[in-house]
Amino acid sequence: MKHGPNPRTQLAQSRLRKGNWRILFAGLLLLGSPAHARKAPEGFGPALPAPPPAKPADGAIFNAAAGYAPVVEGNRARAVGDMLTIVLVETMTTAKSTGSKTQRQGSVGVVPPSAGPLSFLNPDALKGSGGSSFNGSGNAVQTSSLGGEVSVTIAEVRSNGTALVRGEKRLLLSQGQEWVQVTGIVRLADIGADNRIVSTRVADARIEYAGNGAVQRAGREGWLSKFFNVISPF
Repeated sequence: MKHGPNPRTQLAQSRLRKGNWRILFAGLLLLGSPAHARKAPEGFGPALPAPPPAKPADGAIFNAAAGYAPVVEGNRARAVGDMLTIVLVETMTTAKSTGSKTQRQGSVGVVPPSAGPLSFLNPDALKGSGGSSFNGSGNAVQTSSLGGEVSVTIAEVRSNGTALVRGEKRLLLSQGQEWVQVTGIVRLADIGADNRIVSTRVADARIEYAGNGAVQRAGREGWLSKFFNVISPF
């Protein structure tokens, strides 16, 4: 006795198919949603200076915490919260080329006997040869440059004469937002008298220049095109 399909099983399979389509559709909407546009990373806010210690009641007029600057150092940035300007002079040029070439040949031949049951075979019909060759090459050249100035603050002063600096500059334009974020380690001795230092003297530098908005979206591939490029076998 044959039984028909279970209605509960059919209902569960129908719900599963609908759920899969909903997940796929939600994923496609998620790729193209403006709410998921790129945002500026957090953590580059200005560092606040530590509160000065209370002056001991010793009756003296001199107070080192009240804006004191040594004659040798002047007003050069040296403490947490002090500002300095990083001059961006980044220029990178890379080039790469590759090439390969292979070639292979082979042949085989069988000579039948001149007498006997195989004497009727044609000697030229029992010869074979083959060969293969490959020649490939590639070349890539990339040049990038970044210029400008970003003022940052000292976030940490270390015992070896170096300091961790970080800062950002955000521009809110009519068609979106752009930002430049810089963080790295500098030597206090490399900071100039005008509190400026070039970016090539920043160790472990992390420099990011990006943005979002209508102009940036126009230069990116659409979400539907991305979806078909993922599943396309070509």
